[in-house]
Amino acid sequence: MCSMILATLLLFPTSRTNAETSHDVVVYGGTAAAVTAAIQSARMGQSVIMVSPDKHLGGLTSGGLGWTDTGNKGVIGGLAKDFYHRVYKHYQDDSSWKFQTREKYGNRAQGHRASDDDQATMWVFEPHVAENILDEMLAEHDITVVRDAWLDREKGVKKQDGRIKSIQTLDGKTYPGKMFIDATYEGDLIAAAGVQTAHGREGIKDYNEPHAGVQTGVLHHSHHFDVLPKRVDPYVVPGDPSSGVIPLVSPDPPGEFGSADDHVQAYCFRTCMTNHPENRVAWKRPEGYDPATYEIMARTFEAGWRNVFKKFDPLPNHKTDTNNHGPVSFDNIGANYDYPEATYERRQEIIQQHEDYQRGLLYFIATDPRVPKEVQDEINQWGLSADEFTDNDHWPHQIYVREARRMVGQFVMTENHLRKDLPTPDSVGMGSYGIDSHNTQRYITPEGYVQNEGDLGVSTRGPYKIAMGALLPKRDECENLLSPVCVSATHVAFGSIRMEPVFMILGQSAATIAALANRSDTAVQDVPYTDVRKRLLDDEQILETPPSVAKSSHPESLDLKTVEGVSVDDTQAERIGGWIQSHASGNFYGSGYHHDGKVTDRIKQAIYQTDLPKSGQYEVRLSFPTNSNRSKQTRVDVHHKGGTTTHRIDQTQIETDSKSSKLLSLGIYAFDKSQPAKVVISNEDANGYVVIDLVNWLPFDAE
Repeated sequence: MCSMILATLLLFPTSRTNAETSHDVVVYGGTAAAVTAAIQSARMGQSVIMVSPDKHLGGLTSGGLGWTDTGNKGVIGGLAKDFYHRVYKHYQDDSSWKFQTREKYGNRAQGHRASDDDQATMWVFEPHVAENILDEMLAEHDITVVRDAWLDREKGVKKQDGRIKSIQTLDGKTYPGKMFIDATYEGDLIAAAGVQTAHGREGIKDYNEPHAGVQTGVLHHSHHFDVLPKRVDPYVVPGDPSSGVIPLVSPDPPGEFGSADDHVQAYCFRTCMTNHPENRVAWKRPEGYDPATYEIMARTFEAGWRNVFKKFDPLPNHKTDTNNHGPVSFDNIGANYDYPEATYERRQEIIQQHEDYQRGLLYFIATDPRVPKEVQDEINQWGLSADEFTDNDHWPHQIYVREARRMVGQFVMTENHLRKDLPTPDSVGMGSYGIDSHNTQRYITPEGYVQNEGDLGVSTRGPYKIAMGALLPKRDECENLLSPVCVSATHVAFGSIRMEPVFMILGQSAATIAALANRSDTAVQDVPYTDVRKRLLDDEQILETPPSVAKSSHPESLDLKTVEGVSVDDTQAERIGGWIQSHASGNFYGSGYHHDGKVTDRIKQAIYQTDLPKSGQYEVRLSFPTNSNRSKQTRVDVHHKGGTTTHRIDQTQIETDSKSSKLLSLGIYAFDKSQPAKVVISNEDANGYVVIDLVNWLPFDAE
């Protein structure tokens, strides 16, 4: 079980050095970003101390996330790449393969040919391997690490003239310094220093982000209930709202589409499992276990769910990095809303509740008679890895804090910067993983069934730059503090930036800025970007997409700005019945498209509506990515001045002329500007997937 924070403060020594000694750089945190920040500080001649609330360093990198979310590996450089190179070198040693041969595991997730040892990388690893490598990297630079040292968030930050002079931990020890780097997942230091932070979700209007706020109707991959053959009922007595709602389902309405809220994407533990009998720890009944808690899981199985094991991603030695997958899985949806701002004691309760939930779910699947036999037989071949997390009952020491506070700093990264719709100045590193936010709530739809909300899977259209200003607070809030983890970004943008390699990159970049600020005795906001850029490039950090890097595996989208006339994208349409977001096929406008999931038991509609600037004749046009699995008789109703015209279109192909480019013309119709123009696309009588993208009204002879 997770140890209580205050108890551990009394049991473990916190420092071997004089805590009153002032350092050039004080790094607060134990994440992989904290490690790279400390190492870069030392490499730049700075005296540095790493004050970590964690006993085990590495955060999620050593806490179970061994199947690295990389995006495009070609934009990962510097100390981050060095870490993954060291992983590769570790697994070249035959002694590293205790339960499996290297040949049997294969060349999974290796970035370069094995013969190119100086550049070779490996992106999958066992948790203890990652922790050992990070510890070794710190030891090579003789960096002092103070473990189990928790910031006094009430009175532990001393500031003078806009600068932090020292921080104090709960044991009363003080750490003075010239520069401070908050490399925690929670952002406790930036918040305690009076820097503005945010948590939850911005609304669409805040930064003009198409995917901001509440995302009801946006369905992605298999993390929603619409992928099931049957609907799942939320009530204790199915069909009877008066009987109450079953556990793990919220009775509250989800909120208006696109509106802001304080909801946080779900957390889980990335458990390290094995099916190797010699190293397997069998599932145990958790304390306080109640099978009724998992009624939603039983009903999901009854509705046809079987893909329990799809995210048992294989690590060396017959182990896994086990992630959330499916409408009901390891994400404890809705149980973490107060975590970002919570006290240490309350956070510990939340962490323990997540552990109890996830252990209980595994025990439920392994033992409950309502679980399908084929699923139960397979789960009982698995267990926790006996040689991982040995001081924590083989359970990860780090919960997956996918998002907590985010700094509102000198520059705010948004969805539009990641997708290159807006330019990003002063790059200090790159990201490339798709915008990936997990669900934030599980609610009851107006039709009376269970649905998840909040999951995003949006292409960034390839690698993107991260601005130097996103690591810096506003000048009037603090002049000697940086944040490479809780960066200044919106909820949507953070959904991509939040990957562990990016945090390592930004940790190194933050330390570079701090060291240069110390050398010139200036505020971090005044460090010339040209100096930062030169040093980062010298240290093999990658600041723009190299010519040698292949295009992103995600299909490129078409530019909405090139379309004449009045356009409404699928993200702006009213989607009824649950449409699934995708960007798997190319030739779409904007951030992707939606499809109906090829369902036949209920009608789904997409209502495109807009006000036209003038009355008159308009050509109505559609875009949609074609595929042989599409419906050949998709219904499209055009509502115009003369009535409604119904079309049945073949979405396996699209015939256009040069004027219409990638758009299919549905004809020319008269419209009155006093009435909204409307087009409705539905899956009524469809014989394949119905896809929706852009609807456009092109003036023909408008008044």
